[in-house]
Amino acid sequence: MRLAGKLALITGAGRGIGRAIAFAFAREGASLALCSRTADEVNRVEEEIRREFKVDVMSDVCDVSDSEDVKEFFLAAYNGLDHRAPDILVNNAGVAESSKFAETSDEFWRRHLDINLSGTFYCMREALPSMTGRGWGRVINVASIAGKTGAPYIAAYAASKHGVLGLTRSAAMEVATKGVTVNAVCPGYVDTDMTTRAVENIRAKTGRGAEEALEAIKGMSPQRRLVTPAEVAALALLLASEDGRGITGQAINVDGGAVLF
Repeated sequence: MRLAGKLALITGAGRGIGRAIAFAFAREGASLALCSRTADEVNRVEEEIRREFKVDVMSDVCDVSDSEDVKEFFLAAYNGLDHRAPDILVNNAGVAESSKFAETSDEFWRRHLDINLSGTFYCMREALPSMTGRGWGRVINVASIAGKTGAPYIAAYAASKHGVLGLTRSAAMEVATKGVTVNAVCPGYVDTDMTTRAVENIRAKTGRGAEEALEAIKGMSPQRRLVTPAEVAALALLLASEDGRGITGQAINVDGGAVLF
């Protein structure tokens, strides 16, 4: 039970990677505060965890791009879980859409920066003071290999994830002597709804069939496969545990070898 006695706050916990991390942490004894923009999804995850594990868990709706909404969720978690601040923060909430650069609207650009970058900042700003005050904390930002390299049609997404890496590294250096680590996880294509939408986008723009589009995505990895949410969750668990205390300021890829830096 590597996380027994710890409280983890996880954004974007209603499905995919966030859901997998919630289950991995619950299995190791962590109490959980879960949020998502979709009430039905995150409530379902709460119910599933309650049935399977003997841990405290609460869930609520939160739009991480709204700093006041973030404050309200942190307060709800504090009040709902024995007046405890989170020991572990997982910033997983995000948006990933594609657009030709010249056709990228102001609204499209702002949406990616507001959710992916500002949302991560708002949550870290709420969590870090209590972590440094206690002398122990873990921040895990779910970024992307797009935070390390570019690709056509994802300028807004890649820019937001590059920003997450800069935020991660700077914060890590600021709290390195205070018992707090800050790291980023950089998945490649993961077997989630986000990849399903990418397949549909390829189909719409190229006329390829779904299977052919999926194989094209798998072919971007030297392992010729999609990463699973559980693989990303396993890395998050290492970073959240005492075993990961010597890792900070890092951006670790989980991508089958697609990006080698």
